[in-house]
Amino acid sequence: MDTINIGLFGLGTVGSGFYKVINMAHNAHARIAGICVRNLNKQRDITLEPGILTNNPDDILCNPEINLIVEVIDDAEQAFSIVKRALEKGIPVVSGNKAMIATHLPQLIELQRKYNTALLYDASSCGSIPVIRNLEEYYDNDLLLEVKGILNGSSNYILSQVFDHGQNYRHALCKAQELGFAETDPSFDIKGFDSLFKLVIITVHALGVYVEPQRVFTFGIDSIHDTDIEYAREKNVKIKLVAQVFKTCANKFTMFVMPELVRPERYIYSVDDEYNGVVIRGRCYDRQFMFGKGAGALPTASSILSDVMARRHNYKYEYKKMAFSPRPEYTTDVDLKIYCSFSSTRIDELLPFREITEKYISQNRNYITGYISLQQLIKNRQLLDAPDVFIANIETPRF
Repeated sequence: MDTINIGLFGLGTVGSGFYKVINMAHNAHARIAGICVRNLNKQRDITLEPGILTNNPDDILCNPEINLIVEVIDDAEQAFSIVKRALEKGIPVVSGNKAMIATHLPQLIELQRKYNTALLYDASSCGSIPVIRNLEEYYDNDLLLEVKGILNGSSNYILSQVFDHGQNYRHALCKAQELGFAETDPSFDIKGFDSLFKLVIITVHALGVYVEPQRVFTFGIDSIHDTDIEYAREKNVKIKLVAQVFKTCANKFTMFVMPELVRPERYIYSVDDEYNGVVIRGRCYDRQFMFGKGAGALPTASSILSDVMARRHNYKYEYKKMAFSPRPEYTTDVDLKIYCSFSSTRIDELLPFREITEKYISQNRNYITGYISLQQLIKNRQLLDAPDVFIANIETPRF
């Protein structure tokens, strides 16, 4: 491949960032040949070549000059349609759309195999941290036991403002929105869905198993209460939104996304602001830690550029672990120790804890800690969705 001629879909925060980054990288031997956007008349803070914009996807997908698609739009189903068409035409794709990839990954893998082309998406998980390629290449064996970390920069920025700068949650959320770390509707980040989609993708490359997002227990930070923050400070811990997948035994694993009471000696305790941090644990190498910016236009764009450069060498994911036999089986039959606070919803009477370790009842706010199965959390999801309920995982030794 002499020159990479890129067809870019999307010119929002990440797309604009990529446009800037590709023009900074003088050794990329890549150029943007066309850009498809929804609104041709939108004011943008970058200077574009005349005639480079279009609102017709066919102008990009049917252009014989274009030999790579970069897709960074915010509509998951529209993104899937574009990526599917490109792969069917034999055009490799780089994408940062974690919702689209996590939802359609089995079909996308099959399309890559059928049409002998590649879809790269390191930018979909953890921004500037090259998690996917490391899991694919360095950890390409069955010694890996766990991947755990802070995968969402927006929620981490909010919690950092709370715990490190003494701001209340609502003010911290507003500040995150002002700085562009959180959207006007921040639910995708603070309810944990962004972390969930990233975890689903990571699990495929970590363990070789695809788990549908709707099967994974996910709880965010949107119902956090001042008393939860006070409780964490009293216990000398921080609350972080943590995604994790780990083997429960040789042939089974579990995964979930929820706030966690993180102790100071843990690596992710010091991951602050919009940064992400990922801990990878294996049977022979214990723990290894990856750290970097997980939010922002340029960090994400730099990851997209890395995938673009990888295509110069015809790199593609091999999904090696999906060929392992036997592969571990997903289970929710695992006990967790959790902290749960509530006001009017009597969690202590309604949630079937196996063992209660601490309980506090007051006139305004209550909490309980104890052991409960992940199955029961999933089964009682509607109860936990009450606006006065907040839960957090309390890490317990598994090894």
